[in-house]
Amino acid sequence: MVANFDRFLMSSADYLAWEAEQSVRHEYFRGEAYAMVGGTLAHNAIALNIASWLRGQLRGTGCHVYMADAKVQISPTGPYFYPDGVVTCDQRDQQSKSLISYPQLIIEVLSPSTAGFDRGDQFKAYRRLPSLQEYLLVDATQVTVDRYARNPLNQWVLTSYPAVDPDPETDWGAIVINLESLHLTASLGIIYEEVTLP
Repeated sequence: MVANFDRFLMSSADYLAWEAEQSVRHEYFRGEAYAMVGGTLAHNAIALNIASWLRGQLRGTGCHVYMADAKVQISPTGPYFYPDGVVTCDQRDQQSKSLISYPQLIIEVLSPSTAGFDRGDQFKAYRRLPSLQEYLLVDATQVTVDRYARNPLNQWVLTSYPAVDPDPETDWGAIVINLESLHLTASLGIIYEEVTLP
């Protein structure tokens, strides 16, 4: 999602109580609450494509897929984020009513205004989650996906699927991304299906 720069300083406990009563979602980072605003139609379509596909693939596995209204807790004192998509396979998350604390895969659809934060400070925060195995950054302005995966040495390894000229003859279905922690492969064709890029 896209953050609005209307910010409010508060403790994490105050944030959780206050945010539960708001009509607009707010992320919480470094003591400030940031209002979330909607993205483009391409942003929304990409997030829906990924979540729909993952839900179908993971049905019956014990893993659950959530979209933008699912709040991820880095620690009890924050930060708190609303990623565009998240997969958790942990029973503790399934017993929670409002927070995900043990995500396995997090997906962010990039917009020009948030791409730097998604790649920088937000990813630094996400890396503090021991359960997180993969972080997928999907561009909403060109066909580009970056996949970060935690290796056995606890290092994050980047695999990029770079932008290709938007040739109508390109077979996006033949270009696949390995989501190793879930034992799945997703094609760029699935991610960008019926998406009109700017």
